[in-house]
Amino acid sequence: MQPKPLIAIVGRPNVGKSTLFNRIVGRQKAIVIDEPGATRDRNYMDCVWHNKAFTLIDTGGFEPASEERILIQMREQTNLAIEEADAIIFLMDAKSGLTPSDMEIARQLRGKSKNVFYTANKVDGERHEELLGDFYRLGIEHFYPISAQHGLGVDELMAAVTQDFSSLKEAKEDKDTQIKIAIVGRPNVGKSSLINLICGKERTIANPTPGTTRDAIDMSIKVHGKNYLLIDTAGIRRKNKISMTLEQYSVVQALKSINRCDVALVLIDAEEGMTEQDAKIAGLTYERGKACIIVVNKWDKIEKDNSTVGKFVEDIKDKIKFMDFAPIIFISALTGQRAPKIFDLIDDIYIQYTKRIDTSALNDLVEKSIQKNSLPRYANKQVRIYYATQVDVKPPSFVFFVSVTKGVHFSYQRYLVNQIRETFGFDQVPLKIIFRKKR
Repeated sequence: MQPKPLIAIVGRPNVGKSTLFNRIVGRQKAIVIDEPGATRDRNYMDCVWHNKAFTLIDTGGFEPASEERILIQMREQTNLAIEEADAIIFLMDAKSGLTPSDMEIARQLRGKSKNVFYTANKVDGERHEELLGDFYRLGIEHFYPISAQHGLGVDELMAAVTQDFSSLKEAKEDKDTQIKIAIVGRPNVGKSSLINLICGKERTIANPTPGTTRDAIDMSIKVHGKNYLLIDTAGIRRKNKISMTLEQYSVVQALKSINRCDVALVLIDAEEGMTEQDAKIAGLTYERGKACIIVVNKWDKIEKDNSTVGKFVEDIKDKIKFMDFAPIIFISALTGQRAPKIFDLIDDIYIQYTKRIDTSALNDLVEKSIQKNSLPRYANKQVRIYYATQVDVKPPSFVFFVSVTKGVHFSYQRYLVNQIRETFGFDQVPLKIIFRKKR
């Protein structure tokens, strides 16, 4: 499965990065249930533009309010974007002209093996075209004049940016039998230790293969005769030279691995408990419909009594209410305690994640569920579910054909999800439910 390309929008503050981000994302109509508690403050979004899929990142969302630090932050942001992104939209403000900050960013972008699209924003029609002259001092031949606010020129820009991306149909063709695992988490929670443990003593590394993204190394490993692929271990091992003020950017690194995996191991530090940042990374797996295991590392350092595990589990489930199905395992990557059990869990989850349900069995359940708890009325009419069918796996996805889509209240959707979970044994994976009006 090809990794989804990452497009970063970079530029100094107030040039319209967020406006452009919203303009590109604005075409999206999400069909997954928007559960309360999933991440809200999005600086990244999975997008489709004319059948090309990619992840878009607005680096502006990571800027702090502090004015005096803004230049340092900006430089760090740009460096991170350069490091992680497959394509970069470098946004400048046509009305302000070329500034020293723009020149500094352009200098950093030069000589990098990245596709950079130099873009001048706030060009609202021909009367502003003459503003572009100043930017040719950068020695760039082609500029994209746009108005992010009014959408002018955005189609042309995105056509150029996504030109070499695979279309959705090509990207779907994945005949690989390996279970793909991503190990994600904040810096210093023990990701490298866990990878070393897995790939070290008892494991045979079949072949470390360079991934498609620069520096990405995927490790093929065999455990109990089964094949697994550890995704982008290089990104984890690379010691970040960038200052830790941008811990948030671990989200961006996590995104790339999560997009490609089947099962994400979200590592958290037992001594710190589940932080807001951990919950955000777990939320990324949920939003992308990935199977997920919460791995509590450094468990050997915790003083325990009979209620320690219970309290820990309760705290984690409280912080990620929207994905309380995700199993939790306590390990020590350093001593190896309980770490081998991770693969038993991965196998169990993968069976659920790829399970298909017979249509007649599914519709029998729907009928029983409606008898037990009838559908409410909507606009004074009885809402009807005609039939349901499973349309996909990874995650298991179900379409319900109904008389009126707005008539199925969120609480009833959740009721149906719970019935499917209990009856067909989907207790550890995310499910996707779509309601369609019967034509």
